[in-house]
Parts: sequence; structure tokens; C-alpha cells
Amino acid sequence: MVVIRLARGGAKKRPFFNIVAADSRNRRDGRFIERVGYYNPVASGAETGLQLNVERLTYWQQNGAQLSPTVARLVKQHAKAAV
Repeated sequence: MVVIRLARGGAKKRPFFNIVAADSRNRRDGRFIERVGYYNPVASGAETGLQLNVERLTYWQQNGAQLSPTVARLVKQHAKAAV
């Protein structure tokens, strides 16, 4: 099954997450199919904290991909900020 989830990157104490479509059997930070955005929880100033490619996200959801709970929360937050 394809799942859209966070893959952690960044340095120690400076997390950075890629939002990726990946096979659920692969490791969290392992192989993925496509990167659909990123989330930077420690963004400050003019830096963008959340970036999503909504077209690709809806494409994956239409093809059966499931959102992880955290990504679902971030998508909801992104939609609220866009309005």
C-alpha cells in the first residue's frame, strides 16, 4: 500500500521533514516513490515552514494512497492557511 508520510532529514536538534509517497513496507527515511512537499517545524522569519504540491497529493489520494495522521493534520493546516 502507498502511504504519504514524513521522512526525517536535517541535523541533530534541527529537524526537517520531506513529505513523500512511499510503499508502506519501506523504512521511514528509506526509498520513496515521489516527494510531494516538505515541512520545516523550526522555520523562522521569511522561511517557509510548509510547502505542498497539492496536485500531486490529490493524484496519489485518488490512486489509493493513505495519509499518515501527521500529514493529514499538515494538509488540513495548509488548506486553512490558503483560504
